[in-house]
Amino acid sequence: MIFDESTLINQMYYGGTELTKNSSAKFQLDCDRVEVSSDDALTKLSAIFGLLGCEEEIAKSVSNHLVDSSLSGVESHGVMRALQYVKQFQSGFMKPDATPQIVTCDNGWEAVDGGGGVGIPAMELAYERGMLQARKKGVSVVAVRNVGHTGRIGAYADVAAEKGFMTICMGGGNRKIWRQVAPYGGAKALYPTNPWAIGMPGGNDDPVVVDFATSKIAGGWLYAARLAGAQLPEGYIIDSNGNPTTDPEDYFNGGAILPAGEHKGYGLGLLAEIVADALLGEPTTEGNWLIIVLDIEAIQSRSAYSRAIADILTEVRECPPAPGFERVEIPGQLSRNHKRQCDGIVAVPEHTWQQICEIYTELSEGIDRSDDKTNEHKAP
Repeated sequence: MIFDESTLINQMYYGGTELTKNSSAKFQLDCDRVEVSSDDALTKLSAIFGLLGCEEEIAKSVSNHLVDSSLSGVESHGVMRALQYVKQFQSGFMKPDATPQIVTCDNGWEAVDGGGGVGIPAMELAYERGMLQARKKGVSVVAVRNVGHTGRIGAYADVAAEKGFMTICMGGGNRKIWRQVAPYGGAKALYPTNPWAIGMPGGNDDPVVVDFATSKIAGGWLYAARLAGAQLPEGYIIDSNGNPTTDPEDYFNGGAILPAGEHKGYGLGLLAEIVADALLGEPTTEGNWLIIVLDIEAIQSRSAYSRAIADILTEVRECPPAPGFERVEIPGQLSRNHKRQCDGIVAVPEHTWQQICEIYTELSEGIDRSDDKTNEHKAP
């Protein structure tokens, strides 16, 4: 049995359903679903996080982010992540009552301390602060430290780009806990999957946003493959001797994930590790992040920028599609199209929504299942 990436995460969170792939290279989950209004999903998730000890604004922030990711078609970082956060709050890996704080630093940069909580509110605060300072100075640099999972980092870049800011974000540094990815030419894992997100305003069009891990496959897929007894596609991992393998057990027995794009992904992942650890200090909780924010109008007039990017995007859209593709997509466009088509309805896999409802009921009734390992997910 060979599973693609989306099938693997599906085995872990969606109860073992199947997937198909459309011509736009988007995976579609073929399973029974429950249609939930975004308002109902927000209410349920906010209540769960509140019952676990999150302040009301933190609970709303995290819930909004997860629901928005599901509406955007990014299920791996959407409503299903609530299951991970519940386990990490209950185990003490993340602190539910944490509130991010701004730390004013000298020499033109600032930092946000997440207090050991979920990283979504800290990232939102960091981007807000970065935009405020960049509007005043043209450019700003903000670090985020002491946080758990930060959600879909492309979402923050998208918001900033809508407001006229270019942003570059990179994260990592936690190689002492998660040695997952081998360097190009290396035979063992040295650092985590270290993602990047870069966003540019679209002028009169939608923003252009890229959001990617620097590894060929995210760590969570490997846990899911192991649980499902599935083989990975060729070219994703190596065993403890550096030999290619498709067996996820080889990864857990000293193997490694290969970098995306060979030496290119290796270089980006290594830079993120250096920045997150050597520059920002040894990470606590999950990892450290660095965000660079640039006000486009500090360099170019809005009108000139809009004309130039319109020409660029028009050329891209008019490129003839290769066999098997309907069109050339602008990065970030598929997610925005998905959100517009959803009309405020989240089609949640039935298995996922059932677990969320059970968690809500148990928390409301004071039932403690913090020792239950079901759906525990520690890898980013």
